[in-house]
Amino acid sequence: MAAETRSPAATRRTFAIISHPDAGKTTLTEKLLLFGGAIQMAGHVRARGQNRRTRSDWLEIERSRGISVSSSVMTFERNGITFNLLDTPGHADFSEDTYRTLSAVDAAVMVIDAAKGIESQTRKLFEVCRLRDIPIVTFINKIDREGLDPLALLDEISSGLALDLTLWTWPIGMGVDFRGVYDIRRSRLLMPKEIRTDAFGRTVELADAGAIADLPEVESRIAEPALEMLDLCLDDLPKFDHLSFLEGHLSPVIFGSALKDFGVGELLDFLVQYGPGALPRATNVRNIEPTEPAVSGFVFKVQANMDRNHRDRVAFVRLCSGRFKAGMKLYHVREKRQVAINAPIFFFAQQRESADEAFPGDIIGIPNHGLLRVGDTLTEGEALNFVGIPNFAPEVLRRVIFSDSLKAKQLNRALSDMAEEGVAQIFRPVNGAWPILGAVGTLQLEVLASRLDQEYGLPIKLETAPYELARWVASDHPDELKRFVEANRSNVAEDKDEALTFLAKNAWTLNRTMEEWPGIRFLAVRERY
Repeated sequence: MAAETRSPAATRRTFAIISHPDAGKTTLTEKLLLFGGAIQMAGHVRARGQNRRTRSDWLEIERSRGISVSSSVMTFERNGITFNLLDTPGHADFSEDTYRTLSAVDAAVMVIDAAKGIESQTRKLFEVCRLRDIPIVTFINKIDREGLDPLALLDEISSGLALDLTLWTWPIGMGVDFRGVYDIRRSRLLMPKEIRTDAFGRTVELADAGAIADLPEVESRIAEPALEMLDLCLDDLPKFDHLSFLEGHLSPVIFGSALKDFGVGELLDFLVQYGPGALPRATNVRNIEPTEPAVSGFVFKVQANMDRNHRDRVAFVRLCSGRFKAGMKLYHVREKRQVAINAPIFFFAQQRESADEAFPGDIIGIPNHGLLRVGDTLTEGEALNFVGIPNFAPEVLRRVIFSDSLKAKQLNRALSDMAEEGVAQIFRPVNGAWPILGAVGTLQLEVLASRLDQEYGLPIKLETAPYELARWVASDHPDELKRFVEANRSNVAEDKDEALTFLAKNAWTLNRTMEEWPGIRFLAVRERY
């Protein structure tokens, strides 16, 4: 069906890129924007000077270290399709931000380094996608470098992730023997522009794959084993089935090199033709269909200081149904009141433009001053909450050390901003002690300290806290919960949402406390609504 005859929700492609660090995720993001016509020059992660300032990595610490530490959103169009690309942090220390982002997408591109295969963070993020039945496209990157055998890579992915694979492109040689990528559906060879080490620049139309062996640029020692392996895969792997892909059971495999432009256009073309439009979303009441006329959406991310000059604070909202228009009033379910949505924006990393209207699948930004938090739901009146946006108990706890008592109030406000963003979690002991910061990993806390210094002028130090574990506590009996708090005041804190949290000195203390208080639930995961 032509894009112009479909509903706006069907023409959206809202997807995330997931990978282990250094698999080439941010480079692929840049090239997708380049091929989509959104930018004129891709800024390589490992380039120097101004070229290093990639469009998706815009925080100071991202630019200095060359890693993604915060999810960003970029919107562009291609062939009548609106792409909402969510670039996620690859480092495991920022997995909570990535989990939240995955709640807002309809598909994912899994980037795998051809030299390393499946790595730990890739596996974790894949499992999150599987839990949500998110369709996945597999992009095996860096085939222009020395890597694992293509058959070994496919076997590792298929067996290691229990995922059916189907071929979309195939490498003709790898590393120093790399000669191009065979586009299986269109029977054409994508080749370097002139010499072997060039980026993609030539396309050779072929009668079939066997014709590759007749090309003077491809030596027989390279063509023969490549074509033999291709035949084996085509005989053994399943054919592409669109429904199986949409259900998350079958993943098309695109071999390519983001740095050298191979496979990038094929990935975009696949998403245009076969990628899912806006999908239904689950709530605590019912499923929301994208075709419903009433507007609904949820906040999956909050970012402060995208514009440092204005100390702004923007909530990222995934629209799930209806036709949104700037200035309309929506029901804030948590606050139980109507709010006017003025000056909404579309994102292009840190750049933005006004969003006069938006449709299911789109990501809009809503500037606000603390009204919207991660997990909040906005509707045209129906009292429901979108589910699947959890809080995870931190694995690292640190105490804040700050020497300037005159700026204590300013520090508390800044910490609250960071906590609402999800940079780290903040726990305020009920006995009035200094806040305890929690994070999935230590690098997350380094980012927080760096941003407090860079954006607020508040240099802090972090020291080891007298606690190792944190668990949210709840009970069906309010009186018992009150007794628990009174008996453990030195170990009880409140998070940013005022949810009670037990801070344990170690695992033994936690287990003993759980045994002593069987009527209390100790939660490692807490739903955000």
